[in-house]
Amino acid sequence: KDTSGIILFAKNERSQEYLKGLFQNHKIKKTYLALVVGNIKNNSGVINLAIGRSKKTPLKRVAIGAQRGKIREAVTNYKVLKRCGPLRQLADGFTLVEASPQTGRTHQIRSHFSAIGHPVVCDKLYGGKNFPPAGGCPAGLTRQFLHASAIEFTLPSGSRLRLEADLPEDLKKTLDMLS
Repeated sequence: KDTSGIILFAKNERSQEYLKGLFQNHKIKKTYLALVVGNIKNNSGVINLAIGRSKKTPLKRVAIGAQRGKIREAVTNYKVLKRCGPLRQLADGFTLVEASPQTGRTHQIRSHFSAIGHPVVCDKLYGGKNFPPAGGCPAGLTRQFLHASAIEFTLPSGSRLRLEADLPEDLKKTLDMLS
């Protein structure tokens, strides 16, 4: 509920089945923008960590450590777009990343970046000791900085469709304040 951007709905059952097949076969390219805590060293990378339900918090998905139930493969590609900060309250600053999940696990991006020590800014569930950062969320942000910026797939006709969503004002304001 705190992620902004594109959400895809089917208008009818035939479209739903078609889209479901694309998702199941990893034929839909999803792109997210996320501001994460700290400075990610590599300019790009792949996070390949299986995800399962947390033993302590069933709503939470964990990429490493104790899990319960089904553990499923999860892969996220990322590239650094911008490094911000540091601010007084966070010596390591922030990193704006473009994340492209290759699999579609619940909370995958949030879980993966938290597992590598760079949780999404202001993420109440996965931020751990980094939520909120000392002094609160940057620019008075009241939700996690995660935005579904684009989705791309092939239509039944064979043509490609790419849909994009601009950053909402609260996320733009946060980036402007950090620049």
